[in-house]
Amino acid sequence: MPSPTTVELLWGTRQRPKRGPKPALTLAGIVDEAIALADAEGLASLSMQRLAERLGYTKMSLYRYVPGKEQLTALMLDAALGAPPEPEPGQRASWQAALRQWAMTIFGRYRAHPWSLELAVGVRPMGPNEMAWLEVALAALSGTGLTGPERLDTVVLINGHVRSLAQQSRAATGAQPAEQVAQQFADMMAAAGDSYPEVRAAFVEEAATTGASPFADNAGDALHFGIERILDGLAVLVAARTG
Repeated sequence: MPSPTTVELLWGTRQRPKRGPKPALTLAGIVDEAIALADAEGLASLSMQRLAERLGYTKMSLYRYVPGKEQLTALMLDAALGAPPEPEPGQRASWQAALRQWAMTIFGRYRAHPWSLELAVGVRPMGPNEMAWLEVALAALSGTGLTGPERLDTVVLINGHVRSLAQQSRAATGAQPAEQVAQQFADMMAAAGDSYPEVRAAFVEEAATTGASPFADNAGDALHFGIERILDGLAVLVAARTG
């Protein structure tokens, strides 16, 4: 029997044998362990051999469930993204609230599993969870007067902003402490700040406004600001289409 394809594994369309001994492992258990490994050590540390060792089985035994790393990572991504959020009460009539919730929730999923950012790119089969995220976002924009392609582009735009902030937050993990970076910046401004007055003024104002180091992880602030500006722009377009 040929090995199952990525689509067959993602969507469960592969017919399972009805006879034979009960499997010692489950595909869901293998994927869960792979996610735990990637969360702890990063995607680069994931291999079929390492995964088999963690599970207490041989590498060859894993191939009975998943034919290779390509299929495994596709399953990991879909499981890590999970199901999209259900609209909260009162949101069904508000596309802005639904998209805001969508963006904030998927940002949390990306941050919980930073390696998913590496996998959720390019042309590839989508699993049921990832497809459901797209469905929910498109449904939120139903009735806005936007065309199908425009609604798809809206999802790309919002997800691109979310991904950008999640990637920046990921890059900050393990970097120099914020206090050390702030001191280095202060040294640079002392040496050449007069040449960059707008940069200096912006950072001084941010520190005065927030009361925190401007080099602390402010992904949340930038995330909210970007989402609201995207929604503001979309509202103008929607108003023009429906007015």
